[in-house]
Amino acid sequence: MRLLITNDDGVRSPGLHALAIALHEAGHEVLVVAPSEERSGAAASIGYIASGVEFDIDAHPIPDADGIPTFALDGPPALCVMLAMMEVFGPRPELVVSGANLGANCGRVVLSSGTVGAGLLAQSFGLSALAISQADTGLEMCWETAGAVAVAAVDWLAGAPRKTLLNVNVPNLPLADVRGARWARLAAFGATSTSIRGAVPGTVRVHVSPREVTLAPDTDTHLLDEGYVTVTGLLGIRAETEESAAAPPAIAAALGLPPA
Repeated sequence: MRLLITNDDGVRSPGLHALAIALHEAGHEVLVVAPSEERSGAAASIGYIASGVEFDIDAHPIPDADGIPTFALDGPPALCVMLAMMEVFGPRPELVVSGANLGANCGRVVLSSGTVGAGLLAQSFGLSALAISQADTGLEMCWETAGAVAVAAVDWLAGAPRKTLLNVNVPNLPLADVRGARWARLAAFGATSTSIRGAVPGTVRVHVSPREVTLAPDTDTHLLDEGYVTVTGLLGIRAETEESAAAPPAIAAALGLPPA
């Protein structure tokens, strides 16, 4: 398949390089377009778009991977997807792979993840996508494991319905030590706990600490802690149904407007 690979850690990320090399060696046609600098937390943002806006794009070869065209874009990962879909880098990709992110993207905080955001934008363009992250345990990263998981996940996505988006989290273990792959629902909390300290007006500071909440055994955060690859299907923008259908007549009545 013709694959676009991006991330939110930036074009220099070893996780990005590991994914690109693994998928290239698996026989896929790989194009890498990634942010020139760290863009974590960008979600599905594409930044400010208006007539005349310009973006810098530079060639940025991956070490020891001359056969993989790689570009650095001064913008968030979703913008990388958008420009690829507009054929800035050649023919449109058939599937988007985002990652491998340094650190898990678990729980409801995936909403703010640039790794997941790139996949959501791909889905909105009608493509299937893989968002893949690897747990950061403070030890040396086993990026080969993420690469192997990505190859297997892309093979599955090739036969899946169009616009399938998988959020996959990989334990930081050698592949032989991974306990298996499990479907998981999003946990209420991610891999860490975030708090804010300080006073307003003034300065506030983010404090990230280990999570102390016990989570249900079928959640992505819990299963990743137990050494499993977790797989969660995500659905992006869609029109809501019955619950919101009552809003227009109520709003019209409050404004004194005629009903539809």
